[in-house]
Amino acid sequence: MAQRSKSTFQKLEKEKARQHKRKEKEARRIDAKQRKATLTPGVTGEDPDLAGMKPGPQPLPEQWQYVKGGRSL
Repeated sequence: MAQRSKSTFQKLEKEKARQHKRKEKEARRIDAKQRKATLTPGVTGEDPDLAGMKPGPQPLPEQWQYVKGGRSL
């Protein structure tokens, strides 16, 4: 009975790993597509990073505000 050579076995294992990786990647793509389809856009359609900001200079944060009669530390 003939035995498989080491290189043939390694090639077979590599191909199995490639196929497994390909299947996982396809499953991730399908999952992402479904998640994107069910994702509802924001109520106001406003960018969450820019929510609450208005054009022009922004007010200073509280720690940078001056207190009457002197500076706060």
